[in-house]
Amino acid sequence: MEKRPQTLKELKDSGYKVLPVKEEMRKNLILKLKRKEELFPGIIGYEKTVIPQLVNALLAKHDFILLGLRGQAKTRILRQLSNFLDEFIPIVAGCSVNDSPYQPFCARCRRLASEIGDKLPIAWLPQEARFQEKLATPDVSIADLIGDIDPIKAAREKLDFSNEEVIHYGIIPRTNRGIFAINELPDLQPRIQVGLLNILEEKDFQIKGFPVRMPLDILVVFSANPEDYTNRGNIITPLKDRIDSQILTHYPASVEEALKITEQEAWLDRGIKIEIPEFYKQMIEGVAFAARKSEFVDQSSGVSARLSISALENVVSNIEHRSFKTGEKKLYPRVCDLYAALPSVTGKIELVYEGEQEGTGAIAANLIGKAVKEVFLSYFPPPRKPKQAADEEDYTYSEVISYFSNRHHIEISDDSPFEEYSAALHKVKGLKKLAIAHRPATSPEEESLVMEMVLEGLYQHNLIAKESFDKTCRYSDVLATMLKDVEERD
Repeated sequence: MEKRPQTLKELKDSGYKVLPVKEEMRKNLILKLKRKEELFPGIIGYEKTVIPQLVNALLAKHDFILLGLRGQAKTRILRQLSNFLDEFIPIVAGCSVNDSPYQPFCARCRRLASEIGDKLPIAWLPQEARFQEKLATPDVSIADLIGDIDPIKAAREKLDFSNEEVIHYGIIPRTNRGIFAINELPDLQPRIQVGLLNILEEKDFQIKGFPVRMPLDILVVFSANPEDYTNRGNIITPLKDRIDSQILTHYPASVEEALKITEQEAWLDRGIKIEIPEFYKQMIEGVAFAARKSEFVDQSSGVSARLSISALENVVSNIEHRSFKTGEKKLYPRVCDLYAALPSVTGKIELVYEGEQEGTGAIAANLIGKAVKEVFLSYFPPPRKPKQAADEEDYTYSEVISYFSNRHHIEISDDSPFEEYSAALHKVKGLKKLAIAHRPATSPEEESLVMEMVLEGLYQHNLIAKESFDKTCRYSDVLATMLKDVEERD
């Protein structure tokens, strides 16, 4: 490994040039663009929207804000900005504000430079130490961000309070020559936001009467949720004016993009093989898409991509749980496993008043049903009740519906052995033939899954009834179930 300069003289002799941080990032970004490198690894769905705007902002040396709803990878994007920094930069050794050895500006480093000149010791700051972030909360103070007088330091080093060296610098000066990110900016109190104005524009500030003019070399970036503008706070107009670029993030435009994100983020390596077909993953992903369209869900709050990630993990856990009970080695999902994802849905949606009246659990179950219905209709014709008796024989679902209308019912469970689960489905006359005619299966497990999806699809179209209790659900005739409910009420 090449030995790096350890003193100011060695640094000068090496010919090293210190670049401003925004110029440094611009240089490294251009190199990555020319090499056609992936700029933001793991960020999916933003290739034609957000990332080009980020590139333009960095090329223009802009401070910027990412504005978007929850779960849109804002924080992840901000943390990846450090990839555009140099691997190491030289600073004055022991400096709390990462002073450049060529032009130190804090009182301590200026004093050292005047006392020892070219013998000024140098340390090398790594890339990862040059990114700092702060979650904006109402209790954040100017002292946290910019600094304050440290009486203990003054007493310990016998310094007068008029001496600049008694200042304890906040997180922003300590991120000098790096990137500083503020998450959820509107939560920051307006009087604290005012303290950022000079940081962004004039690069100077005051600490308890000290007119400290520090030429901070820093990229300041922010994230915010549009909901916060009205519910919890606001970004003051002068600060918005000083933020050079506002970049809007968004949810995945397609189920395919959303699936890539979920598969990338979900923890699925349980040490056992669980085969999950693509159309089943689409049902899980469809829950979030259904929630983003639901009239009962508060759309101003958004529906995080974390819903799908957590839902998939819960479904896999339910399959894993079943394997411990049944001892089966070949693990495969069932439609009834989807309802194990209810805790992932109820905790991640905000309901409007009408939704709260319905109840979070009922809305979550309804969203899962809509997701199944969407995938069901992508393989099977839309179910309808035949208008005439002559239509009955040609109607796709007539044999299956007739089975239930003749007072038959079946019960299936998410913790029963596969043989029991499959046998219950195969009792329904015409169900297997209908299932494999429209969605051919490659294994008995997939065949049973498709058969169950048909029943759930018919239930979602109100052509058969479904009752759920404990970990079991019963499919039966709609009319018979209605009469049963009436009898129970009487």
